[in-house]
Amino acid sequence: MPSKITSRNPPAEDKVEEKLSPSGIMERTLAIIELLSRHAAGLPISSISADLRIPLSATHRLTSDLQILGYIHQEGGSGGRYRLTMKSVSIAFTFLASCGITDLAQPLLDKLATESGELVRLAVPDGNKLTWIARAQGSRSGLKYDPEMGQVAHLSCTATGLAWLAAMPDSVAVNLVKEQGYGAEDEFGPQAPRSDSQLLSALHATRKRGFSLTVATFAPWMTAIGCVIRSRTTNEALATLSIAGPTLRLPEARALDLGERLVDAAEELGNMQIIPREISKKL
Repeated sequence: MPSKITSRNPPAEDKVEEKLSPSGIMERTLAIIELLSRHAAGLPISSISADLRIPLSATHRLTSDLQILGYIHQEGGSGGRYRLTMKSVSIAFTFLASCGITDLAQPLLDKLATESGELVRLAVPDGNKLTWIARAQGSRSGLKYDPEMGQVAHLSCTATGLAWLAAMPDSVAVNLVKEQGYGAEDEFGPQAPRSDSQLLSALHATRKRGFSLTVATFAPWMTAIGCVIRSRTTNEALATLSIAGPTLRLPEARALDLGERLVDAAEELGNMQIIPREISKKL
């Protein structure tokens, strides 16, 4: 006689797996991390809940879990703002290091920084954005421009952004800038492009010159030049290389003189083939 089948509650492990998979917890958790990445000063839990349209009770649970795992920190205890820790950054840079990008590129960045006496940075595309992943500081004294790595470049007013945009059709470049925005009137330097026509003028000059040049666009006191790094085999734009510094020390004439050295260094990096196509995603 066949045995009677009786219903039973699934084991605790099954319950956890069932809860995590279809409930949207993963999407909400990643959304919190991405939101906080855009707010360096942190956000109160009410803002996180409102911005992401997640119920406050669920937001409390998710932020508590993220704290336990070490991805976020609440300043000042209960009621304080939540900020990202360096764990996410550490994971990203561990990944890049495992790809060999930063280790292999660093000697060349160091050399270019020493020759120019200014900040040299390497940026790679991540979807429709550009992120700085490696740097070398050539200035040993006086005023230094030395921002943190992992920041996203503003495309319309940085030498890095303009160099990358100039490597694509005008229509694609304009759409990417519109998606990111030109920025508020007082957000960047006085020479920053504020319209499509000004942007296209800068891109055309970049293509003619062979590298981008910005003076008082990102910041009123800064000059920078940028160049794309292309694959030796496909000629695809894989990354960007830039030099930036205070205009008092890096006037336009000196920046133009450094342009040829920048282009040579970018070509050398491209020939090294250290930036896999998987890292530099196509649009």
